[in-house]
Amino acid sequence: MNLMVRKPKPLVQFGQTPFLTTPAVKELIPDSPAIELLTDFKQIAPQSVASDMPINDAHLKMRHGGVRLLFVIDPEGHCIGVLTSKEVIGTRRVNLAMQQRQIDREEVTAEMIMTPWEKLSAMPLEHLESLSIQDLILSMESFTEQHLLITEQNPEHELSVRGLISVTDIQNAIGKGANSKVSSSAIPMASSFADICQVITGHDL
Repeated sequence: MNLMVRKPKPLVQFGQTPFLTTPAVKELIPDSPAIELLTDFKQIAPQSVASDMPINDAHLKMRHGGVRLLFVIDPEGHCIGVLTSKEVIGTRRVNLAMQQRQIDREEVTAEMIMTPWEKLSAMPLEHLESLSIQDLILSMESFTEQHLLITEQNPEHELSVRGLISVTDIQNAIGKGANSKVSSSAIPMASSFADICQVITGHDL
């Protein structure tokens, strides 16, 4: 039997310092489809923490991962809620957990201060697909959170979280679009969808 001899592919040495390839920045305008803002969990895996992770460790994970929301997973692998930077950095829920359980801050866990599923709001994917960025902003004028969860149903009619859109996503989109009439510097402290809507409605979109 004749066996083909495979020659190893030659490697190259860097002759000069290289550049890194990075994704192209999307040039979005208010009339662009809102779906363009979606962080799609079919393409980017969501970041999560165990329900018993101390909040100080969860905060470090947020900082290292460059995210402001983590999904909280119980010992059985079920997603039982979300933890945002607002809860981790803030004092209200942390102090309440400490007082109710008579524990120190170092003992407070993600589950103790997370927002459970029954208190979360979300938008179905098919609704998002029908909106422009401007439509999305205006439809969320009373939404005081920093993240909007996007859901969809699989063929078995089971509900899943398909992805999310953050206030930062919208801020970047309306500020970086080449033809955008609103600079992201116009909303430097926007902390919710309602904040962005309040500013946007004062501009000619």
